[in-house]
Amino acid sequence: MCPSPRSAVSAVSVFDPDLTDRPAVASQLDFADHAEEVPVHRHRKGQLILARRGAVTCTADNDIWIVPPNCAVWIPGGMPHSARATANARLSYLFVEPGAALLPDSCCTLSLSPLVREMVDRLAQEPADYPADSHAARLARVTLDELAGMPRERFNLPISSHPKIRAIADALTLDPADRSTLGDWAKRVAMSERSLARLMIRETGLTFGRWRQQLHLIVALRTLAAGTAVQNVAVELGYESVNAFIAMFKKALGSTPAQYFAQRRRG
Repeated sequence: MCPSPRSAVSAVSVFDPDLTDRPAVASQLDFADHAEEVPVHRHRKGQLILARRGAVTCTADNDIWIVPPNCAVWIPGGMPHSARATANARLSYLFVEPGAALLPDSCCTLSLSPLVREMVDRLAQEPADYPADSHAARLARVTLDELAGMPRERFNLPISSHPKIRAIADALTLDPADRSTLGDWAKRVAMSERSLARLMIRETGLTFGRWRQQLHLIVALRTLAAGTAVQNVAVELGYESVNAFIAMFKKALGSTPAQYFAQRRRG
């Protein structure tokens, strides 16, 4: 049986941004036409990944980054990274030549203004080798100036390269409804509960409880952006009730899931 286009074609093979030395180039991808998993790769250019619909999860620099609608993750040039998009994802990419903009030298999630989102989409209509004195070149410069002022959001989960923390992260990523206590996990990884608590803080900067809540938030944002009902997300994450899940979400992001995504749709 021939593989479907979505399982056969990786987004990495569609566009090579390093073939041009322009300060910024953009492209768009609809993941209905491409493989869900984008394998580990790197670019000379920095990369901004913007979710216009659906969501994408990136792994880079020992962190998992969620990109909900109308947010973006910034990945500096040369950093290995991989991605996994929801089936309904429509993404915009902005690739930035090193030194062309005052952007962070580490990964971060940015909340983008409607102006920046529209400029990135407009630049995606231009050829990658646009003339240096063209309208596209001026658009690229203004886009980079505006992008440098966008605020950061905390949509990342530190996962560490330590084998025991990584084992816990891998297990809970596969089964986020697992409600095992820190003591349960300590037995599984052959450590005392006290030692594991110290290791978790040292490696991730978070207590185990805060780390698991951040994992739930990232899974929730990704799953809700894919169109899953709030009730189903609450069950997937192991909450006893929908209200308990909504309370966690509101405490973390300041609004209920319905309010949050309505605000995102309005820009």
